[in-house]
Amino acid sequence: ILKKMTECFQTILSKRSSGLKGQIYIPSDKSISHRALIMGSLAIGKTSIFRLLESDDIFKTVNGLKALGVDIYKESDKWCVHGVGVGGFCEPENIIDCGNSGTSVRLLMGLVSTCPIKVTFTGDDSLRKRPMDRVINPLSEFGAIFSSNHDSKLPINVIGSNDPIPINYNLQIPSAQVKSAILLAGLNVRGKTTVLENEPTRDHTEKMLKFLGAKIQIKKKGSSNNISVNGFPKLNPGIISVPGDISSASFPIALACMIPNSELIIKSVGLNPLRDGFVETLIEMGANIKIQNKNFEAGELVADLHVCYSPNLVGVEVPKDRSARMIDEYPILSILAATATGPTIMKGI
Repeated sequence: ILKKMTECFQTILSKRSSGLKGQIYIPSDKSISHRALIMGSLAIGKTSIFRLLESDDIFKTVNGLKALGVDIYKESDKWCVHGVGVGGFCEPENIIDCGNSGTSVRLLMGLVSTCPIKVTFTGDDSLRKRPMDRVINPLSEFGAIFSSNHDSKLPINVIGSNDPIPINYNLQIPSAQVKSAILLAGLNVRGKTTVLENEPTRDHTEKMLKFLGAKIQIKKKGSSNNISVNGFPKLNPGIISVPGDISSASFPIALACMIPNSELIIKSVGLNPLRDGFVETLIEMGANIKIQNKNFEAGELVADLHVCYSPNLVGVEVPKDRSARMIDEYPILSILAATATGPTIMKGI
């Protein structure tokens, strides 16, 4: 019995590296992958998506859009989305299961809340424990009706509004998911929908909508943003290449900084200004990082990161207002901070 059990396991060995060298690509950005699929479904025509992240969460969005009548398939090295246009979704025959993907359920709720269709959403045990009030409240103002037997938890039935009205909504909690759900809902509403965010959040939705032809207006008031979208845009299909995820890149970056004789080039990493706090912090600490080959893809800043061994890191104070730009990277930053000279103070976590 023990022999059979042993044969079922894979042995993994780890040893100290003599240095990391070469060029690598890292997994693609999950947030942008979700949005590329959704925006492609709203365009009229074929959108081609290269380097889509093929993960369970992303496949939940794929399956949800298919249930709403969108033709999506993989062709060679790209994913193809044949959009149905703004408001062109059909009523699904079955419940849409979003698994563990909060992004899928919140953004898809936004899509259908201003369409005259009925949709039921559910998820796995974990997602069904998470209240959906933060997205239900603003979407209800469009005229959508939400019903649940579990205090605003999944499963939730959504009846999209037959005659949606534009809204102005002040985000009570900083959330890119809620902001995106409202903006997506506003696309199928006559007039202008506006979101006021008191703290800037990830703006992948705004950038991709603008890239595909939507009219997005962003007015800054101090640290706040007024973000408006005009209803019934004609979104153009396009070619989208999803950049590498900066959070995933943080681990090989840290390794290259810590291991002698390392020289690593990480290709096509997304450096959205609202997500680049980790790289900025490491450069302040004295890390040997060069940003090369900057360009824009689907509205997003993308670049190669050239990282070399950095033996003289010094501790820094990470300001509170940077926390939202690097919230996923604090654990790996703490590892690097332990190798640096002097204290590293992280505020606003």
